[in-house]
Amino acid sequence: MTDAAGHPLILVLNCGSSSIKFALFDASHAPLSRAPYWSGAIEGITGATPVFSAIDAAVEPLTLDAERPYFSALTLLRQRIRDRLDERRIVVVAHRVVHGGSKYFEPTRVDAAVLAELKSYIPLAPLHQPFALEAIAALLAEQPQLPQIACFDTAFHQTMPTVEKMLPLPRSAWQQGLRRYGFHGLSYAYVAQVLGERHGTAARGRTIVAHLGSGASLCAMQDLRSVATTMGFSALDGLMMGTRCGALDPGAVIYLMDIRKLSLEQVARMLYHESGLLGVSGISADPRVLLQHEDDAHAREALDLYVRSAVREVGALAAALNGLDMLAFTAGIGEHNAVIRERICARLGFLGIELDPSANAAHAPVISNASSKVRVVVEPTNEEWVAASAAATLIRH
Repeated sequence: MTDAAGHPLILVLNCGSSSIKFALFDASHAPLSRAPYWSGAIEGITGATPVFSAIDAAVEPLTLDAERPYFSALTLLRQRIRDRLDERRIVVVAHRVVHGGSKYFEPTRVDAAVLAELKSYIPLAPLHQPFALEAIAALLAEQPQLPQIACFDTAFHQTMPTVEKMLPLPRSAWQQGLRRYGFHGLSYAYVAQVLGERHGTAARGRTIVAHLGSGASLCAMQDLRSVATTMGFSALDGLMMGTRCGALDPGAVIYLMDIRKLSLEQVARMLYHESGLLGVSGISADPRVLLQHEDDAHAREALDLYVRSAVREVGALAAALNGLDMLAFTAGIGEHNAVIRERICARLGFLGIELDPSANAAHAPVISNASSKVRVVVEPTNEEWVAASAAATLIRH
């Protein structure tokens, strides 16, 4: 993927369980442009209709190897990127890696030893960790001289006080690594930076950022640093999500296994893939679809539960912050679903939140009105740029 001539590029790979997002950034610019040179994704890798999309091309159906669909998708993507390089060359690859455990807090160059350690964290993030590591391993085997940088979603939350990281389990659990790690860190790192740039001191007080996508979490910030978050030890915790349950009484898990006799694998599938909006509605994990089916009681209840989950968690974090000055929405649902934002904010009126309906409908940067005691904003996230910037800093030093 590299050659001796041409402008240097940074490739960012964001590998999930059923998708691979990519972005190419021009490394010759300092500071790095926030707009990628090229970006896109392969989605639906494990489904019946996988597709390739890019910023300058129509969505294209794909045929992947049924036996190894993920490896097939990765191979195809690398070929598409090669075809696009022209006279440019990739000088470093940055990866979003969900879990750095209790050791990796900074962007890290990955070699065989680091890769082996990161594989040991797969049980902490089984839905995401294996796929990023598969991409890293493939490139290490074929191009060991090409630098690869792992950027960790857990890193942003290392500023949380120890008491926020602790779980109320026996002390030995902490020593074994059972603690609140927090996730979506690359997204929060970007939003924190942009909020400071756009809103100045107004963003440096008591801020909650709502990352609402297929996965969802909240982060409470003070001076734009994480002080509490809803996702804890795993990506199941906190908010109700598209197919994940969110916070759940552990007694329910014991009941499913002890009384219902579900296996560990069956319970894991239920909690990760069959719960959340999809499980409650029985229709879809996508709020846009459910909003079109609100005449169906189950769809309506799923949306009500989703909004209630967000409101409860915002309230809890506002209590932890001793008040709230700013609420920021980001990620797919947070950035683009005005109805969900309006319903959440309507139930947070006790905090002094008042929306401007026209601004909210237009997805404006500020969607609260002039009399709102809390500034409510919408800020598109850019995880790929955060990873690319970290990689650029490492290779320049």
